[in-house]
Amino acid sequence: MDKIKFIDLFAGIGGFHIAVSELGGECVFASEIDKYCLETYQKNFGIDANHDVTNIKPEDLPYYNMLCAGFPCQTFSKAGDQKGFGDTRGTLFFDIQRLLKYRIDIGDPVKYIVLENVRNLVSHDRGRTWKIIKNALLELGYVLTKEPIIMSPHQIGIPQLRERVFILGIHNKYYNDVYLDINVPNNSYHLRNGTNALDILDSGEVDKKYYISEYEEMVLTAWDEFIKGINQKVIGFPIWSYEFGKDYSLDGIPKWKQDFIIKNRKLYEDNKPFIDSWLVKYNYLDDFIPTHQKFEWQAGEDINSIWEGIIQFRPSGIRVKRPTEFPALVAMVHIPIIGKYKRRLTPREVARLQSFPETFIPHENDQQAYKQFGNSVNIDVVKYLVSKLLQY
Repeated sequence: MDKIKFIDLFAGIGGFHIAVSELGGECVFASEIDKYCLETYQKNFGIDANHDVTNIKPEDLPYYNMLCAGFPCQTFSKAGDQKGFGDTRGTLFFDIQRLLKYRIDIGDPVKYIVLENVRNLVSHDRGRTWKIIKNALLELGYVLTKEPIIMSPHQIGIPQLRERVFILGIHNKYYNDVYLDINVPNNSYHLRNGTNALDILDSGEVDKKYYISEYEEMVLTAWDEFIKGINQKVIGFPIWSYEFGKDYSLDGIPKWKQDFIIKNRKLYEDNKPFIDSWLVKYNYLDDFIPTHQKFEWQAGEDINSIWEGIIQFRPSGIRVKRPTEFPALVAMVHIPIIGKYKRRLTPREVARLQSFPETFIPHENDQQAYKQFGNSVNIDVVKYLVSKLLQY
């Protein structure tokens, strides 16, 4: 098999770069426009990736036989019934299409494509976006899997629930069949094998700046008392404390919201003596910011305390999950808290969740590092899929 020479478009901090390189590939070109990602990419790979994909001239690129791209999913136009190029103009996918078409026009099609996007690409615009992308790639002569691959790190033993869409293809010059057949492990891996979110944590002391504040500890202590004090342990709805004891009319309120309000009012009535004393103890939550007056328990009966779970402060409220996997890392606005240690994940721990090697140098600014890892592909997931693709 020819050596894999790949280009890394929308390169971020190099998740594709590491994955394909570890399979024997060589990165011959990278493109990225975020200045902080460019710093991290240069520091780790010695490559200046400062190229805007919209300005790349395909004739100027070095030879490559694999195109990797975690392209942004911009909204595709809903107007008209055009096909092929007409439907993708104005989107960044168009530039992938443009580069691939050039190589086809000169009689040397790029052999492999590996594209990644968010989970809802498949359902976006009632499935039309995926259909446009699929048809555009088929028009270029690429053989794809029958359906886009949806895969999460937890399916291969990494404790993170992070579903992403992967589009794998090989040009029909090299493989002439209807579909690629690429199987992925099913979603029950973590149930059978018991992934443990704590496995990726640093073994020693971490900087005090990662520990939660006194205010955050007070808020979580209050909700821990609440979850232990009520008689209902499996809660399938968000708890809105400001609905406790209320009886105003629900006329005109959307049905989904009515349902939650009714459940909260019933929870209050079923636990009234305890909740009344709890509200008094914590000054009716007047000292809590509004979003912290909402709480989501998503751990069932698997744990008994907030401090046993994985916690996030989110706009929808405080959320507690089982300590088996971390929630998806997404630009890391809401950095997960390990209840047992009362601290947030460090950038190095986040890097492990995305399968980055220990030798990888994160951005020196923590917020940039969190954002970059949150936006990255998971390296081991990409390695798994590319290794399957290379078998063709």
